Amino acid sequence: MTRPRRLLSIGHSYVVGVNRRLGHELRRAGGDRWDVRLVAPSYFHGGKDLRPVTFAPAADEGCPVTPVPAYLTQFVHAFVYSWPRVSSLLRRKWDVVHAWEEPYVAAGAQIAACTPRASRLVFFTFQNLAKSYPPPFNLFERFVLSRASGWVCSGTLIPPVLDRRPGYARLPRRVIPLGVDADAFRPDRAAGLAVRRSLGWDEPGPPVVGFLGRFVPEKGLVVLTAALDAVRAPWRALLVGAGPLEGELRAWAARHGGRVRVCTGVAHDQVPAHLNAMDVLAAPSRTTPQWREQFGRMLVEAMACGVAVAGSDSGEIPHVIGDAGVVLPEAEAGAWAEALGTLVEDPTRREALARAGREKALSAFAWPVVARQHLDFFEHLLASG
Repeated sequence: MTRPRRLLSIGHSYVVGVNRRLGHELRRAGGDRWDVRLVAPSYFHGGKDLRPVTFAPAADEGCPVTPVPAYLTQFVHAFVYSWPRVSSLLRRKWDVVHAWEEPYVAAGAQIAACTPRASRLVFFTFQNLAKSYPPPFNLFERFVLSRASGWVCSGTLIPPVLDRRPGYARLPRRVIPLGVDADAFRPDRAAGLAVRRSLGWDEPGPPVVGFLGRFVPEKGLVVLTAALDAVRAPWRALLVGAGPLEGELRAWAARHGGRVRVCTGVAHDQVPAHLNAMDVLAAPSRTTPQWREQFGRMLVEAMACGVAVAGSDSGEIPHVIGDAGVVLPEAEAGAWAEALGTLVEDPTRREALARAGREKALSAFAWPVVARQHLDFFEHLLASG
């Protein structure tokens, strides 16, 4: 019997249990043909915008996970794993090493340095803007590209950008979206109504326009609040997240009495219920010189919950939504007001978009689909010699 192919996937995001779902699905999709193992930091600080996280094994881990110490984790570009531990792990006979780290960060270069030449090294990148990295990060990127067998990215805008940088165009690549747990994120009206009651909202009431994400300027919250101010039809708003704009959002909410709620500290396992409390999820992201929306995970989570979505034309959002939602100019509050007004007033339109979104979430973004795409790429690299 042919031995199973051996895959090691390592990434700092695996410190969070729900982020290890890719590994679990890789194991399920691979069956007897793949032996899948994960490596995660035992602790990750995450910097000022993220809460510190200590690794904790989940009760239903789908594959073995090895936590290892990591250092300087408050600096995502400069952190490294314990060199002796990672080196020891990577010296084993892996067919594929999957680095869930950018090629220009210190951890990415560390993984590349420790991966044996006999193993296929594949890294993941979100970079959809042309950037120049200062030393030593440009040297890290050059080294990883010299060692890598291929790369994976989350969006269609990334390859045209990176192919203009030295080293990327010669390597095989695949565009594979981020995944969603379509069982956890599913239509659940009872859960949504329970959230509304907990917020002090009586039912029936006006439709709820929602936001999920960081409260930062580039997420377009100024556009969203201005647009809602201009919508004449009755509405309610539910803003879920955290960030430096919280004070401004609470001041805006206070001007609207009881029809706006700002919710911070919502745990990940509470997100599906909060999405189900929404009738429309708005993602009005705005491009800046240093950032444009790299994917839009909140969109696929809302779509999986059967919530109508409206997103801006920033970055990858139009490609994620496709014909399963509404795409709007990113900085035009007037266009947003008109579109949100229509969705608030037209339940038939909302229901049609909700069905289309759920169908797309199942066919394009569900974890089993995403995992199979990864394995297909890994098998292609192994077959290429």
